[in-house]
Amino acid sequence: MPIRQKVVAFLIAISIFFVILELVRRRKLREEYSWLWLLTGALLVTLTIWYDLLVRITDLIGAVAPTSTLFFFALIFLILVCVQFSMRISALTNQVKDLAQEVTILKAKVDVQGKGTEG
Repeated sequence: MPIRQKVVAFLIAISIFFVILELVRRRKLREEYSWLWLLTGALLVTLTIWYDLLVRITDLIGAVAPTSTLFFFALIFLILVCVQFSMRISALTNQVKDLAQEVTILKAKVDVQGKGTEG
């Protein structure tokens, strides 16, 4: 990899890493998700510095070019993130349904008690 590409890739990877840290510090990104993004940023920095590792991984999986390997793993990463968010949304949907049912029951109890004191 030419040195200019290495420098640009390294600066982008480091920038991503520090943006993630800043988002966690400002509480825009929850800590429970930050480890995944910090690991991704660290992996990008590592692959930028140790380009031969990326070439070895490319040879290992049988890809044609290192960029193909990066795109392949990025696609897998995005699929896993989507699955994780789908699981979280499903859990939150169930929680909202349960809370709505509880509110309805409490309203009904309040209405029954209110009618009982009027008469």
